[in-house]
Amino acid sequence: MHSRRDELLAVLVILPSIVLLAIFVYAFIGQSIKASVTDWGQQAALSLNPEIHYVGMQNYKDLFTGFLGMRFRQDLTSMIFFTALFVVVALAVGLGLATLIDHLAWGEAALRTIFLFPMSLSFVVTGTIWRWLLQPRGGINQLPTVVGLPAGRFLWLSSREQRLVFDWAALPHYGCWALVVALTALAWNNFRRARPRTARRQAVAAAALLVLAISGITRRLAILGFPETHGFNVAIWGVVIAAVWQQSGYTMALYLAGLRTIPDELREAARVDGASRFQIYRYVELPMLTPITVSAVVILGHIALKIFDLIFAMAGPDHAPTSVPAITMFLKTFRGNEFAVGSAIGVVLLVLVSLLIIPYVSTSFKEGRDQ
Repeated sequence: MHSRRDELLAVLVILPSIVLLAIFVYAFIGQSIKASVTDWGQQAALSLNPEIHYVGMQNYKDLFTGFLGMRFRQDLTSMIFFTALFVVVALAVGLGLATLIDHLAWGEAALRTIFLFPMSLSFVVTGTIWRWLLQPRGGINQLPTVVGLPAGRFLWLSSREQRLVFDWAALPHYGCWALVVALTALAWNNFRRARPRTARRQAVAAAALLVLAISGITRRLAILGFPETHGFNVAIWGVVIAAVWQQSGYTMALYLAGLRTIPDELREAARVDGASRFQIYRYVELPMLTPITVSAVVILGHIALKIFDLIFAMAGPDHAPTSVPAITMFLKTFRGNEFAVGSAIGVVLLVLVSLLIIPYVSTSFKEGRDQ
């Protein structure tokens, strides 16, 4: 009886939070999904008695294959490149800083404070600072003049240059190759972990997709009736630098905590076996940091996928080379009164974030239950 009373009390304590979460989070998500399958556009937004009709997946189709969805497709490409660069560089810088601090004999507290300070700033403040630092005729470009060299000429946020250009119409072909690589890596990983049946299924699937890609069948599955090139906008590098500057201190703190939890007995055992300092770092410390790396990837990844305020503060909403889907969602919804299209973009972002977070949460839940 006492335990049931405690359970009831616990439910009553968390019930207000659940109700508020249901109303102000999940209800609005449901409303956005509902709006994304309608024709709620400019005419309905400006009408006193709007007529809103169900159009199914048409808004999503227009975003990915329609002629007017070209900016969204480039924004999506830019977001993917930004996410990859931001996560990789932030992890590398954070791990480097953590390793440096872990081996320092003095000054650790001061350096921790310095490296963590940018994290205390909002993205708007960070964007304002780096907008000045990345001016073509000021900031970082003027640093070479300190040692008597000519000023730099890199355009940073103003650059219109594109790299790694590809044809969006051939996206099924590129996606097929990406699946081949992913399935091959998974098969090899399962083979090393003595899971031959799973590895065999993944290898067979990879081989089948490889045949499709080599035969040219996937090239004939064009999703557009016209060629449309997209690629990596070099201007994104400026946003990556600003984001890494702010978040690398966070990854440093995660890795430093992880390094401090590794038992010294493991390092001593490796030294007794004749391992060098680099071998200890490579084969003892880095594998022990894998869970922290996974957590950091998920956290940094979801920050990157929904990035908005940093880019808005650095380049504004109308600067196409640094635009991402969240910027276009803002423009479509609040400037263009195209609420259905804006909602569709929001749902796409929700799906992308869910693809990153749900597997991590599911795996963590299973591991916790097994323990």
